[in-house]
Amino acid sequence: MAEPVALALKGGATPTDNRCIMLSSVAAPTDTGFIDRAPDHVNAWAACFDAARLPILRSSAVAIEEMRGNEDAVDAHLLAETLAHDPLFTLKVLAHVAHLRRGRDGTDAETLTAALVMLGITPFFRDFGPQPTVEEELAAYPAALDGFRTVLDRSHRAARFALAFAVQRMDHDAAVIREAALLHDFADLLVWLRAPALAGEIMRRQREDGALRSLVVQAEVLNIGLPDLQQALMQKWRLPRILIDIADDNRESVSAQARTVLLAIRLARHTARDWDNPALADDVRDIAELLHMGTEPTLALLHDIDGD
Repeated sequence: MAEPVALALKGGATPTDNRCIMLSSVAAPTDTGFIDRAPDHVNAWAACFDAARLPILRSSAVAIEEMRGNEDAVDAHLLAETLAHDPLFTLKVLAHVAHLRRGRDGTDAETLTAALVMLGITPFFRDFGPQPTVEEELAAYPAALDGFRTVLDRSHRAARFALAFAVQRMDHDAAVIREAALLHDFADLLVWLRAPALAGEIMRRQREDGALRSLVVQAEVLNIGLPDLQQALMQKWRLPRILIDIADDNRESVSAQARTVLLAIRLARHTARDWDNPALADDVRDIAELLHMGTEPTLALLHDIDGD
């Protein structure tokens, strides 16, 4: 069970307010605030998040500062290779470049590398000074940090599976598919970051009732489904269309690329603890169909991917 997260009202908000009700942590190093009571609808939730103010992983912040001191030796590929493991940093850069390019015709920056190439190294270091970190902002709430890391680990595994599936399918957008899988659950990360008590309540209920569907408990606790929040934020931050489309689980026609991501996410969730989940048989069957392979070779491939 998650530890209770103690929060105190800021600004005299009442439970009936429809706006984003923010609370501050006494021990928090920055005045980012926490969401204590769920807003009533998805637009109110989306208003609680600003891409420019997202914290990033401490390892990413340290790497940026190390590279800042030797800017001439840094290029977009080195930056992306070093920082591509960080979904919040990726979101932050994609949203920043989309904001700078708003109203312009031309191709979206569909990957972190492409966004950094468009931005340029000197402008990157100018626009991205020393960054706030997830670890600092959740330092007083170890249960929330553990929850955040659980989702992050799952996202990393999903990205690894998705990339391997895309390569197996010889998909020319393999890098985009990997990134889409990495970002697929970013709304979960944001809830652990900004509404840790609510995220902890969702986790508690699902642990007590293993049959409780995610969308049901999200609606009960958050008043929304996280996929809807994710789509609203991707639209708000003008993320690349291909990422928005791949991440839309509710599209009537699902492309092979979207299916690649969905199956990678499913597999990462069902094998988060071990490979004994009863749902795994369906996952292997569907992945085998996607990859045009037999089920036994597919299962062997999945174990190889997970062992890398």
